[in-house]
Amino acid sequence: MAGPFKPTEVFRCLADDTRARITLLIASEGELCVCELTAALEQSQPKISRHLALLRTCGLLMDRRQGQWVYYRLHPELPGWVTSMLREVAESHAQWLSDDATRLGQMKSLTQNQSLCD
Repeated sequence: MAGPFKPTEVFRCLADDTRARITLLIASEGELCVCELTAALEQSQPKISRHLALLRTCGLLMDRRQGQWVYYRLHPELPGWVTSMLREVAESHAQWLSDDATRLGQMKSLTQNQSLCD
């Protein structure tokens, strides 16, 4: 998203259930890789990757590579109102994300002694 972030653009990017869940999980966790998101949301890697690409194009997310894995986090140049809104929604609607967060936690606990996503 070039230039200033307009509310309509931000909300348009988040107007899909999967994209909203991805963004809110990342806002809660700080950083997640594609494999963590596929496990948490129980969706295919290609579908998650398409949504992540759109969120990156919108300017909401930033990615980084570590070996063969790609990790996503909120874009550090997001305006404060966007970051605050995402964190507030994630906190106040934790029940909406509870199944996703539970699956994510189970994945992390199963793989804590191995490289995540192997």
